[in-house]
Amino acid sequence: MAKSAAAAEAAPETVGQAVIPLVNSLQDIIARLDGDAAAGLELPQVAAIGGQSSGKSSVLEALVGRDFLPRGPDICTRRPLVLQLVRHSAPEEWGEFLHAPGCRFHDFEQIKREIQLETDKEAGDNKGVSEKQIRLKIFSPNVLDITLVDLPGITRVPVGDQPSDIESRIRTMIMQYIKHPSCIILAVSPANADLANSDALQLARLADPDGSRTIGVITKLDIMDRGTDARNFLLGNVIPLKLGYVGLVNRSQEDINFNRSVKDALAFEEKFFSTLPAYHGLAHCCGVPQLAKKLNMILLKHITDMLPGLKTRINAQLVAVAKEHAVYGDTVESAAGQGVKLLNILRKYCEAFSSMVEGKNRISTDKLSGGARIHYIFQSIFVKSLEEVDPCKSITDEDIRTTIQNSGGPKGAMFLPEVPFEILVRKQIGRLLDPSLQCAQFIYDELIKISHGCLTSELQKFPILKKRMSEVVSSFLRDGLRPAETMITHIIEMEMDYINTSHPSFVGGTKVVELAKHEVLPPKTSASLSVHKDGTIVGSEIQLTGERGQKSRAVFAIDANRRATSDQGDMDAGTSLTGGSQMGNSQLSGSPSSKLHTIIQLKEPPITLKPSETEQDAMEVAIVKLLIKSYYDVVRKSIEDAIPKAVMHFL
Repeated sequence: MAKSAAAAEAAPETVGQAVIPLVNSLQDIIARLDGDAAAGLELPQVAAIGGQSSGKSSVLEALVGRDFLPRGPDICTRRPLVLQLVRHSAPEEWGEFLHAPGCRFHDFEQIKREIQLETDKEAGDNKGVSEKQIRLKIFSPNVLDITLVDLPGITRVPVGDQPSDIESRIRTMIMQYIKHPSCIILAVSPANADLANSDALQLARLADPDGSRTIGVITKLDIMDRGTDARNFLLGNVIPLKLGYVGLVNRSQEDINFNRSVKDALAFEEKFFSTLPAYHGLAHCCGVPQLAKKLNMILLKHITDMLPGLKTRINAQLVAVAKEHAVYGDTVESAAGQGVKLLNILRKYCEAFSSMVEGKNRISTDKLSGGARIHYIFQSIFVKSLEEVDPCKSITDEDIRTTIQNSGGPKGAMFLPEVPFEILVRKQIGRLLDPSLQCAQFIYDELIKISHGCLTSELQKFPILKKRMSEVVSSFLRDGLRPAETMITHIIEMEMDYINTSHPSFVGGTKVVELAKHEVLPPKTSASLSVHKDGTIVGSEIQLTGERGQKSRAVFAIDANRRATSDQGDMDAGTSLTGGSQMGNSQLSGSPSSKLHTIIQLKEPPITLKPSETEQDAMEVAIVKLLIKSYYDVVRKSIEDAIPKAVMHFL
């Protein structure tokens, strides 16, 4: 019977010695990976959480049986410490840090100093906190195989270099560990504080609402108020947890100051529980040895439960990595071979880019790609947009009349000059600049997309080369975009600088008058116009002369007495002209009041003058509009042809 009991007790240790070190090795490997590679591989572990000075460090030292953690009145654990306890048969004890492989620390005081140095190196020496782990492995015959993570204690008031939101940061750091179902939560709470207000249990409840993976640890049972005990807490009558509670007696600060060993503290703890009647019958949940066994068994069971799923995830990642590795092909060792490989990649890249632009690459049946998209931008976006523009839509009849009269100066104009037409048509030509530049930008963006789609599989093997080639191609295309934009600007400016009314497609001379006549004048007036053999139209005050070899110009006789109207309304004729005649009559008749009318009084001109609107004005406006539309069409067709050529030449 005794042999069976011994075998049953030894069996879990044998399994634990096989499984837990395996998980520890996996943790060391994953610790070296970046965040993306380690995603989805959360390994089983135990995370110790608690408020500042709750006794977490004392619990870990008691499990190891040695004093090896930095201690002090303020926050001591300022970086997550991953502690892997490895049981072995040799009497020797030592520690190894992952950041110092192959270096054994036999002096536990030296381990303490190394932890302090690494903490200060990452978090500073003035109470700063860092999320970067310190990984320590301790080999000893006096421990059970356990992996624990000692997390910083929850603090509310910032000290030293700690930020103002230190509490929020520490809580976030803790949740990053305990939120995973693979993590066993070791919630440490002091017995001399209200358990209902325990920071550790509150965080554990957020991550583990049903308490299925939380172990409660109640420390400092020896300093509870006289007449009180933690029996109800340990039995789970206050806050129940499925994994139960364990009560401990920690070393006090006085014990630490007087170098009381952990071994002596464990002996005192055993005596405390054996002599206090309140804890009789609770031997299974009292003391450090019971906590070590409980953690070992729970962690072992947790690992066993999670191994199948963990194995599946690791195998899936292995398959994915193997496929990625196969894509990279054979390693090229020699410098000459690397040069040949690079030249081949560059050649294939250039061929692929050219093929995509010219439409010789893989022909897509579901969408336009490559050069077809460039053609679509030119014809269906750029050309179509220009053709939909009405050049006279943004010009009002009043704008045209004002421009005509302003061009006549102080003498007025007997004939319709060319200046209004040229001023207005230049404005419309200038509107073509923005869409032309936008077209060039669209083509540039499309070429960038094409460059990104070339040789994705080949360049996937060389991410640095891929990034560098993308930068070079983008820079090359940008260098082509700048002169293309300059050329486009020059093309528009050339069209604006020289208005070629002798262009064969430009509708001017007698044609434009005929068109305007039918639009504006009533039928009788239109019929009264006659066209001479020399190209001159004669009619009620309207003449147009067209001369071959010269600019075609519409020439109109303009009424010299045409008036301008103001915003204040027409001036009363009686106040000026009639008034003047009355003064003359008074002077002739010798009236006594004749002296009062010897000075002619004029009204001051209004601030804003607007041109009048007569039938002749309407005729002139119609002719200018027709001229603008005709010449705009000439320029538009030229731009529709020249801009794509400029873009293709420079890009």
